Amino acid sequence: MSEDLPTILADAWRLLVRGGADRRSPLHTPAVASVDADGLPQARVMVLRKADAATATLRFHTDARSPKVAELDGRPVSVLAYHAGENIQLRIAGTARIGRDDAEVDGIWNQSTTFARRCYMAEQAPGTPLPGPASGLPEWIEGQQPTIDQIAPARPNFAVLWVQVTAIDWLHLANSGHRRAVFRRADGWRGMWVAP
Repeated sequence: MSEDLPTILADAWRLLVRGGADRRSPLHTPAVASVDADGLPQARVMVLRKADAATATLRFHTDARSPKVAELDGRPVSVLAYHAGENIQLRIAGTARIGRDDAEVDGIWNQSTTFARRCYMAEQAPGTPLPGPASGLPEWIEGQQPTIDQIAPARPNFAVLWVQVTAIDWLHLANSGHRRAVFRRADGWRGMWVAP
């Protein structure tokens, strides 16, 4: 394990970038936490679609009808990721932004496979009560890959969640002794060692 703070920060971003690109990476599915309208904490596992160290952003996809969209948009958010193979925990703080109806979101939508976009064909918004277990998808599309024409009406249900990262809390777990460092954007990402 390096004891050089810039190297540790670069390594944290390396893990995040890989998490966004590699579905087998443990960082591909971090927990994203927010606070709901009642002041209660809400956490959910989300798929990390992209991490960009240069802009200090993380990108996730979500259903625009989900209650979490209102919880997250323009508000503080926390992302928790753990890489068991490297014994690294990342606690990431940032501000969330939801994108729905612009050219960038259209481009992201168009880059996804139609099978990946299929979940946005759900007839009910996430959290809607159902009479029994169901995917919420129309029966005719269950287990099928939709065509471009079939998927087009689902586009309004698609949104992008960007997290503008403001801090990374890095923790390395080790039998010989844990190590922890905190990096803050406001400090120019210099980083500092803190007690684990």
